Amino acid sequence: MSAAVPLPERVVLFDGDCGLCSRVVRRLLAADARGVLRFAPLQGATAETVRRAHPEIPAHLDSLLLVERDAAGERVAWRTDAVVRIARALGGRWRALAWLLDVVPRTLADAGYDAVARRRHRVAPAAGCPLPTPAERARFLP
Repeated sequence: MSAAVPLPERVVLFDGDCGLCSRVVRRLLAADARGVLRFAPLQGATAETVRRAHPEIPAHLDSLLLVERDAAGERVAWRTDAVVRIARALGGRWRALAWLLDVVPRTLADAGYDAVARRRHRVAPAAGCPLPTPAERARFLP
């Protein structure tokens, strides 16, 4: 991805080799009627560009990330912070999830996130994930 081509307003980076992550992306696609989210695998060129531009992202991180871009610049959130921001962006009933996660102390919420993340490949193997429709495919970046 060229530096001259800016990212969309919101991009969700996810582990493309993770069945649970793929299920989460499918759920987000279904919930995002306004089409505010775009998606890219952590193993792709978009994620590589984001990592170069944001050295604050831990090198070992293979978590869900959200990149938000506006006139003030670009921000990256990961783990629980990314989930909260995604839920807020979706709006509607998803705002309740954002509120609930904001009430829980972040260290506790991130500990729960990490516990699920450590087991994600065992819980939901990547095999058998359905292919996105052409309309959904248009929302994915390399």
